Amino acid sequence: MDISNSIRLAKRNILVNTDPGTLVFLLMMPTLYLVFMGYMFGSLIGGIAVGSSKIAYMNFLSPGIVSFQTLTAGAVAGGMLWSDRRYGMFEQILSCPYSRAEYLLGIMFTTIALAIFGAIIMIIISSLLIGGITFGLAGLGIIMLNLIVGSIFWGAFLLALAAISKSNQMYNSIQVIILFFASFASTVFYPISGSTPAALRYTVALNPLTYIADTVRDGYISLFNGSLIVDELILLFATIVMFMIALLSYRTIKIGVK
Repeated sequence: MDISNSIRLAKRNILVNTDPGTLVFLLMMPTLYLVFMGYMFGSLIGGIAVGSSKIAYMNFLSPGIVSFQTLTAGAVAGGMLWSDRRYGMFEQILSCPYSRAEYLLGIMFTTIALAIFGAIIMIIISSLLIGGITFGLAGLGIIMLNLIVGSIFWGAFLLALAAISKSNQMYNSIQVIILFFASFASTVFYPISGSTPAALRYTVALNPLTYIADTVRDGYISLFNGSLIVDELILLFATIVMFMIALLSYRTIKIGVK
């Protein structure tokens, strides 16, 4: 496998998917969440406990929205596979000097790039709304690590969904449900406390986006403790398992069959 081929495919994927519709999906929806929920809920919530300190709701929401970019970038990954299969590009690419592994890695590179790009934009917007965001070098490292791992998880998850979906309509319908369920059944928008119903607590605990949001939030406030390590290990394990599932599903795709 030639990594340079995967990089070329990633460049192609980014050029193809930087149309206005995709950019609105990647940036407009998270921005609206940040602005409307940040100000509306922020006016009702005095502060949220994170670690041993309390932070304003906007400061709590900002890293959640940054982590949300891994999910939206993953959705684009699955869409790329379906688009290539639908218009015959998948077969054409594999008929060139590109292997299936290089194509898959190219999509993963694209997902990571889109997630990081969206996260940077959200950090800039958050900084303008909050009045500045500061995190140390170690915190930045934690944020970047979890954006990369998180985007691989969601990219693999939605790639597997695209591989087994019988139609583009089926993929899009399930994707929308996953997008909203995963985002709202997580700690992106609100914390989970002892008063949260047990069924919701368990649901949130099973959602990988929760661990992405929590670890990114820890990086924001430079909170390094045992909980961070546990969250990192859970997220890493879930990502490895999901990538293997995506790989197996991806191998079942037959050339010339849409």
